[in-house]
Amino acid sequence: MKIQYKDKTIEVEKGKTIEEVFKKEIEKSKYTVIGAIYNNEYFCLDKKIDEDGRIELIDISTKEGLRAYRRTLIFIFAKALRKIFPDNRATVNYQMANAIYCDIGDIEVTEEIVKELNKEMREIVEKDLPITLTTMNREEAEKFFKEKNTKRGILQIELKSNKKIYMNFCEDYFNYCYGIMANRTGVIKTFNVVKYDKGLIIRYPSIEEPNKLPSLMQNKKLKWAFDEYNEIHKILGMNAVYMLNESVKQKNIKDVIMIDEALHEKKIANIADKIAKDRKIKMILIAGPSSSGKTTFAQRLGIQLRINKIKPVTISVDNYFVERQDTPRDKDGKYNFEAIEAIDLKLFNEHLTKLLAGEEIEMPQFDFVEGTKKYNGNKLKLKEDEVLVIEGIHCLNDKLTSSIPKEQKFKIYISALTVLNMDRYTKVSSSDVRLIRRIVRDYQFRGYKAKHTIDGWASVTRGEVENIFPFQEDADVIFNTSLIYELGVLKGLATPMLKEITRDEPEYAEAQRLLGILKYIRSIPASEVPTNSLLKEFVGGGDFKY
Repeated sequence: MKIQYKDKTIEVEKGKTIEEVFKKEIEKSKYTVIGAIYNNEYFCLDKKIDEDGRIELIDISTKEGLRAYRRTLIFIFAKALRKIFPDNRATVNYQMANAIYCDIGDIEVTEEIVKELNKEMREIVEKDLPITLTTMNREEAEKFFKEKNTKRGILQIELKSNKKIYMNFCEDYFNYCYGIMANRTGVIKTFNVVKYDKGLIIRYPSIEEPNKLPSLMQNKKLKWAFDEYNEIHKILGMNAVYMLNESVKQKNIKDVIMIDEALHEKKIANIADKIAKDRKIKMILIAGPSSSGKTTFAQRLGIQLRINKIKPVTISVDNYFVERQDTPRDKDGKYNFEAIEAIDLKLFNEHLTKLLAGEEIEMPQFDFVEGTKKYNGNKLKLKEDEVLVIEGIHCLNDKLTSSIPKEQKFKIYISALTVLNMDRYTKVSSSDVRLIRRIVRDYQFRGYKAKHTIDGWASVTRGEVENIFPFQEDADVIFNTSLIYELGVLKGLATPMLKEITRDEPEYAEAQRLLGILKYIRSIPASEVPTNSLLKEFVGGGDFKY
């Protein structure tokens, strides 16, 4: 086989594994190599080379590399837990900052349990045990699932179009992790399990520093927001994909949709009531990562504020960019419009101070073509019953509104904090849900194909890590914009968009990974979504203007 690797073409014997061919490259890599991209598809290192093409090794300084590291780490955790507590199972509840929060059923996690888990996991890693991927046909798989009396990876069986069923084995432990993972336990060297609240968290490295554990962040507000939605959907029996699919199958998905939407409305109303009770608040600041539904949230919050006799007045931070020649640049020399220094902070704060003092200002309008602020006579003066509403990536950062006293500001962090699980050990990623939302919105309303959205996603998420996530705990409230049923709606729209990406395009690997998630979820017609739903911002046909 002729294989392109970096800037060379090498000849490889057919049937050799990627690991065998690139053994030296893997050993001398600065960061742990955990998989590969072979002809624009993700594979484990034990994938046999069976056709000409291009191979790129992926380590844990990449998104998919870190995902594979995390899957393998959870697999090792589950194996260790099964040895310590054979009759109890953990649940991966959600992901925090470089950590996964889990509980162990009804067992109260103690320091002794955590110590034992760490010890057992270290032993599994030190043994450097092989993790093998076994392929079964449907008949073999059905027999296997019946004999083992297991539901691990059961979604594969329930999807009738699946001709091949997969299972990862390590000694006598088995599970399926819905994605590539390491082929040996010894790869997972950097981790730690610690007691956290009523459960535990499994810590792992970050993309920025792949060889060490980052500082442990106390995401108490974020955890509370996750817990709230998690508990509600557990009670409703609607926190796993098979439960959602059953609801669609039984034709009672409308009830699920109505409950989820009612929960959103109640939370938005509560936020408005909280703002109304504190008459010192004159400024509402809204921040959240891309495709969180900030625009719809702001408009729905505005309705609830009006019910409380408060009129929202919106100011766009985008009109306060510095002049183009003063815009900071990134390490590649490109304009960095996401840096807070790209905002004319002096003018912005001067205008905010005047408005809150009852004075009139002339609002600028930024000309993005010429790269300059222009003044077109757009005057603004804040009335007694009005509050400013500002939405942007820096809104939780006090540097943006440094001249305004804390008591006059109310900060809201919003994000799609998904609580849907594929199974006990595989959580649907909040970031993936936001990416699918954005693919659908960009395609329908911005003229961008899925290839373009996927290509730019890494840059978008880097900006979030730098400018939004560090400040999320500073919010007065966190609003979860996720809807347990939304992937069922997004599936029908996103699937053909993702299938447009061909195998010869670099974005094919990500498209296939996302399709691999969506294929297990039953479709829900977009017509079932209420017209005031946050989801309408992405699928269209809603009541609000964007």
